[in-house]
Order: sequence, then structure tokens, then C-alpha cells
Amino acid sequence: MSTAVVLAGAAAACGVGAAWEALHAIDPDALGARGRRLVRPLVLAGRTGRTPTPPERLRLAVLGAASLFAAGWLVAGPLAGLLAAILGPWLTAAAARARKNRWRARLADGAAAVARALADALGAGHSIRGAIGEAAHAARIPGPAGTELRTAAAALAVGERTEVVLQTLARRAADPAFDTIVAAILLQRDAGGDLSALLRSTAGALEASARARADARAATAQARFTAWLVAALPLLALGCAELASPGYLVELVGEPIPALLVGGALALEVLAIVLVRRVAVLPA
Repeated sequence: MSTAVVLAGAAAACGVGAAWEALHAIDPDALGARGRRLVRPLVLAGRTGRTPTPPERLRLAVLGAASLFAAGWLVAGPLAGLLAAILGPWLTAAAARARKNRWRARLADGAAAVARALADALGAGHSIRGAIGEAAHAARIPGPAGTELRTAAAALAVGERTEVVLQTLARRAADPAFDTIVAAILLQRDAGGDLSALLRSTAGALEASARARADARAATAQARFTAWLVAALPLLALGCAELASPGYLVELVGEPIPALLVGGALALEVLAIVLVRRVAVLPA
């Protein structure tokens, strides 16, 4: 056994010991708090529909790039890590956008319950401002719709104008259902009419629309799953090939012609995924 081998082994043992001591020196609570602070914008995007600020987007992009770089390096080497890190900012932005869209979809699902609760409160003799407060606290609407309604009631309680509160609710929801509810309330305030009956009919129409969308999703679930599976098969095949023979992808793109073919195939794969998304994804 040569001296170099002995020294390398000793260095590795010292490295393991140093890493172990470093882990003991790190405060787990502080580390967890830092991690939660980094991913907090993603959490808030899904819970409250809040859009990350530019500094938060930068931190998320750095976190995503570093994570993908480490994963790519461990699986296929530093070159694959660099290529994966390029996707970090895009993936984190897409994750925040997807979580916010899911929040908006859940908020839209509660529009019928909001309309019905407001109709009940108006039928009980409350004014518009009083009906919003009564629906927010007595109806106990779950999910984002209940949270937004309680926020609107709190704003009215401190003296905010009714039209400002309703327009803010419609803007945050960014959904035709809430636009309809807000327009009905504001129109009735100016022109008069049976707002309670109008909101009840609106709630019924929204519930019928939700049932139709659910039926459409159920009827097309198999076709949509098959489309996504077929689109993902080439990427899964590349991943399996790299796992079976580490360095295969690097060797494959080492020559000009294979690299050109792989690049063209990846471009077509991205195009296929975009087209599948446009065709298969149903509106919320």
C-alpha cells in the first residue's frame, strides 16, 4: 500500500469526523427556522395567494438552483448539475405560480357558499355591510373563501368603504364567480331589487357549473393521464439510462451529431409537453 493511499484514507476519515462535528455544532432549531423562512413565500402563495416579492423570488431561485445542482452532481456529475441548476429559477417561479393558482381555484370553489351565505344574511334583514359580517362569522365558510370573507368583514368593521372592500375581494379572487357576486351587490345598491333572490340563483348556477366541471374532469381523467405519461416516457428513459450507466448522457452529447439529435429531441419533448398541457388541462 503506497503512502498516497494511506494519506487519502486518513484525509477521508478526518473529513468524516469534521462533518460529524459540524452537524453537532449546528443548532437544529435555528437551521429549521432558516429553512422555513426560505420556503415561507411558497407556503404563503398556497395559503393566502400572496405573490413572492422580488427578494423572496431571488432567494427561492438560489435555493432551487443549489438544490438541483447538488442533485444533478450526485446523479450524473458536475456538468449535469450545472444544467439542472439552470432550471432552478424557472422551477421555483413555476411552483409559486402553481400554488397561487391552486389557492385561487379553491377560492373559486367557495364562491357558491359565499353567495348563499350572503343571501341568507340579507334575507334575515341585514344590510349589505351587516350581511358580509354575518356571513363571515356565522356561516363558517371553510377554506380561502371563508378567509377572504372574514378579511372583508374586518375591513368593513374599521370603516372601509363597501365598494372598495368588494372590489378588493374581486381583484384578489380574479374569478368570474366573484366578479358576478360583487357586480350583483353593487348594482342592487344603486338600482334596487331583490338581492337575496339574485344571490340564491347565482349560487345555484355556480354549483351547477362546478358539478359540470367535476364531471368533465372525471370523464377525461384517463385520457389526460395517458397524455402526460406518454409525454414523460422519453425523460424517464433518459433518467433510467443514466442511473444504469453513470456518465452515459455525458458520453452521448460528447459528439456533435448525437448532441444535435439529443438537443432536437429535447426541444420536441418540451413542445409536446406544452401542447399536452394546453389540450389536456381543464380550466379550474
